[in-house]
Amino acid sequence: MSASLTMSTDTAANPLDMMEQIVAANEWAFDRRSDSEMAAEAPGHWCDYGLFFNWSHEISVLHFTCAFDLKVPEKQRGQLYELLALANEKLWLGHFGLEDGDGKPVFRHAILLRGAAGASAESLEDLVDIALTECERFFPAFQFVLWGGKSPADALAAAMLDCVGEA
Repeated sequence: MSASLTMSTDTAANPLDMMEQIVAANEWAFDRRSDSEMAAEAPGHWCDYGLFFNWSHEISVLHFTCAFDLKVPEKQRGQLYELLALANEKLWLGHFGLEDGDGKPVFRHAILLRGAAGASAESLEDLVDIALTECERFFPAFQFVLWGGKSPADALAAAMLDCVGEA
């Protein structure tokens, strides 16, 4: 960064206030733990997803995590890391990872809001919608690796199969 830039002290409004309204409108269970933290649970087709929002007022960043209700045994984490790398190549926004402690797969994304008045309701809705869509899309690949005995590449190929028409 150039030293000639003027540092702005403007910080965005807390996006968790709006996110709380969005989560409540969807009738999802949630817990606003503090001004900087909120947790919610969203139903999905394959499982329920844990949504975690962290707001840093100091750097005007909203960090978002969408956790699968799926634990990965220690012995299979190597294969899952390979699957995560392959899946991440297919994403436009965010990335998949594994939580250190319990090995849950998670989708993560952060929004920088410095200099903005705040996040729009539409951008926050998109954040959650994209995360849930990607988690639903890739969930079968996780299952194929963990319980189906498929290689990460085969699991991803099977999960990405686009069906045409209806049965």
